[in-house]
Amino acid sequence: MKLLVANIGSTSFKYKLLDMALGQALAQGRVERIGQAGGDCPDYESAIGRCIGEIVGDDKPLLSLDELAAIGFKAVHAGPFGSARLIDGEVLGAMEEYAFFAPAHNPPYIAAMRAFRKALPDLPLVAVFETAFFDDLDEATTTYAVPYSWRKDYGVRRYGFHGASHRAASERAQAILGRGDLRHISCHLGGSSSLAAIRSGRAIDTSFGVSPQSGLPHNSRVGDLDVFAVLYMMKRRSLGVDEVARILAGQSGLSGISGGSGDVRDLTLAAAAGDRRARLALDMFVGSARHYLGAFLVKLGGLDVITFSGGIGENSADVRAAVCEGLSDLGIELDLERNVAVPEDARISTDQSGVIVLVIPADEEMIVARETAALVEDLLKTGDGCDGMKK
Repeated sequence: MKLLVANIGSTSFKYKLLDMALGQALAQGRVERIGQAGGDCPDYESAIGRCIGEIVGDDKPLLSLDELAAIGFKAVHAGPFGSARLIDGEVLGAMEEYAFFAPAHNPPYIAAMRAFRKALPDLPLVAVFETAFFDDLDEATTTYAVPYSWRKDYGVRRYGFHGASHRAASERAQAILGRGDLRHISCHLGGSSSLAAIRSGRAIDTSFGVSPQSGLPHNSRVGDLDVFAVLYMMKRRSLGVDEVARILAGQSGLSGISGGSGDVRDLTLAAAAGDRRARLALDMFVGSARHYLGAFLVKLGGLDVITFSGGIGENSADVRAAVCEGLSDLGIELDLERNVAVPEDARISTDQSGVIVLVIPADEEMIVARETAALVEDLLKTGDGCDGMKK
């Protein structure tokens, strides 16, 4: 089975073509600045056309589109719609309903899904939601201390995101260590960051809440915040809901603290040059990660492994060292040389460390492809929904 996995950004489209029988990528590509000045694709329809042109034809990975079984999307938020879902009107409607919680993610995904459906109407489209890995969190973990009707009637609860990355890290850690009973904290650190507590391959907690704006401070998104601070500023500055949402989702986080870039690479250089606010942003980021690391260690009742994934987690030795600094009494001890010269799937803890620390490159596309393949195979086997797959 050959599948195309689509990863949609607000102005970008990354894709990977996978052969599931061989377990390998046949092609991958990226279209940037969609609809932006300097970009060469004015909309998602033209970006999709470019993708198809790059993978289908003579001397291309696919001779025709008939070889493609489905397209899987690393979708973000549809409230209670977890797991893998065949994309139909109901799924798109749920994504639209929860778009307020994921303004940087849901609208471009919806636009891309509709563009794919228009361009390839006979091909199954599958959404694998980032929340799915957290579907089994217990009610006490996902409930906010607000009127219960908010949860019951409006879906206001903690969901969790980055599910594909955390699932991939969990599976890889189990394979490397040859154990399925791991107490594991997965750190996905990047432009968007989160931690997950995982026991025996199942998520039991997450740093994220109802939206991807929660948890750790992100590149330009706020992270955790006392809601009364928002209400206070709305009152003091006569701010409307949509304006505040734009500030929290696009002018906050690490860039809001630093007053400039929210990219950890830029912040690290600026902090080294003496920029106090860049240092503050980095210290707050690390402190937030350590806060959740400690909370999840307690919830797990001990710890066997920590993994680092994502652009920061995989590439910033400084951040990894800062997150794990001074934790030897808890059994966490980095080997500083290993941490700097880290190869793929590497152990960066000392041989004596009671907790193994690994750097594991995120493999979200394979998780999405596998879930997509399982759904398509099940539908074809049972015949349920096969007509809908062609719509």
